[in-house]
Amino acid sequence: MENFFEYLKERGYVYQSTHENEIRNILNSDKKITFYLGIDPTADSLHIGHFVSLMMFRHLQKRGHHGILVVGGATALVGDPTGKSDMRKMITPETVAHNVQEVKNLAARFIKTDGDNPAVILDNSEWINSFNYVDFMRLVGVHFNVNKMLASEAYSSRMASGGLTFLEMGYMLMQAYDFVHLNRARECILQIGGSDQWGNIVAGTELSRKMNFHAEGKATADAPDTFGLTCPLLMTKEGKKMGKTESGTLWVARDKTTSYTFYQYFYNTADEDTEKLLLMFTDIPTDEIKQMCQNDIIAAKKCMAYEITKLVHGTEEADKAVAASQALFAGGANSNDVPSAEFDKSKITAGMNIVDFVVETGFLPSKGEARRLIAGNGLSIDGEKVSDVTMIIPSDKDSILLQKGKKNFLKVIFK
Repeated sequence: MENFFEYLKERGYVYQSTHENEIRNILNSDKKITFYLGIDPTADSLHIGHFVSLMMFRHLQKRGHHGILVVGGATALVGDPTGKSDMRKMITPETVAHNVQEVKNLAARFIKTDGDNPAVILDNSEWINSFNYVDFMRLVGVHFNVNKMLASEAYSSRMASGGLTFLEMGYMLMQAYDFVHLNRARECILQIGGSDQWGNIVAGTELSRKMNFHAEGKATADAPDTFGLTCPLLMTKEGKKMGKTESGTLWVARDKTTSYTFYQYFYNTADEDTEKLLLMFTDIPTDEIKQMCQNDIIAAKKCMAYEITKLVHGTEEADKAVAASQALFAGGANSNDVPSAEFDKSKITAGMNIVDFVVETGFLPSKGEARRLIAGNGLSIDGEKVSDVTMIIPSDKDSILLQKGKKNFLKVIFK
């Protein structure tokens, strides 16, 4: 593909770059490079905020460039202070280890991890944990100016709101060293990420440049330049971050956010955001997207919601989400009209069957009616028929949609 850099810009992926002309020349050439994206496993799932950078990764990989996904098993133990008004809650090494594996598994939905040109997935604890504190500070810390660090956006907002810990000050050093290590070990020359990571990405390119010089100031032989490229954060037309539902964060894992909730979230986004989402999360040609949005915005939104759900959850789950949505609309309602009720999550955590659940939520008046409805295939959860009266309500979801017949719905939100 000629003008690949311009294509990335057209689709909305390019926001900031350390060396735009050099990056453009590389990406528009036939040269294949190694690049990387870092994700800290602070949770056992990915969320909507990871989508854009993972899609950029996907496009670079399709172009033939060699991708590395770095899951931050070491950096997650420190916590990125960027965009935070207070220190992140510290998580245990055992939790991080669990999260690392979950994030690796979920990332494979977006990027190619087998076949031709598979992505390499690494954990930065593999090289960070080999250092002791003094050796790391002598090797890396000597290249960082504290005044300059505090002036960066990553730290300045925290300073204004009361300061930050010395632990958090070390985060930028660790992430910057990731780039140096990957540059030396795997000839990686480009780091990508969300625009909120700009300060950390720039720190990585600068550290690489400094450490690729000998003490006497002469460049290390054959040391390549390193570059940074960010994509925009996913924002609504009002300038707010996308990804919040009434029950919390929009997660990739189905046990945290159902495919129905996922589909409905995107279908209910503003008309003005439809074109941007189609450009970022589908391979539909740009001209076709623009024409679709101009001719029939409702059809365009349905296409967008379906394609994104299919990308993240697969065709089968996307089809189920559409079927549940169609059943809801057939009843003369839309997702905003569906009544909702909050339910104490501790009740289902202890184990609760479907019959007791529909009665306690008030969806059905009696256990007898619940059993008769189930026997007649008249009760659904998230678009799937319930066939077993002993079914246990899953305790790992934020909400579920109950349906009786074509017109009766209740969205149960667990609190």
